[in-house]
Amino acid sequence: MKNWIWIVILILSLIFILAGTFELFEFETPKLNKGISAIGFFLQVIYFIKMFWYKNYVQWNKKGAVTRINYLISKSLSFDQIKKIELIEKKLVITKDNGNTVTFDLNEIAESDTQKLNEIIVKNTIVNNV
Repeated sequence: MKNWIWIVILILSLIFILAGTFELFEFETPKLNKGISAIGFFLQVIYFIKMFWYKNYVQWNKKGAVTRINYLISKSLSFDQIKKIELIEKKLVITKDNGNTVTFDLNEIAESDTQKLNEIIVKNTIVNNV
């Protein structure tokens, strides 16, 4: 889905939560405000569970990335803690400054997506470590 759809969902959720919590509109039944607030929180839940809808998921910004590849649990990477990145036979091995390694098995991932993931991590690691 496009990013603007998610931004609209977040803005609507904020509006519903604020309108319901502070009772900006007067209704004959006060339970309507609670319902409006509940709709806002439900929209928040939809936004935050989107990463579980997909088998493979990567979300990043300039500080780090949240990656879920072929697993139910995601892994968080902080770009400024990455020391070395290796792409060896469909496995992405990331070594952190403290010596820990994170390995992603990319066997079921398209080659173009594998290269894009590697490119994202390398690019952001270089920017944050300079």
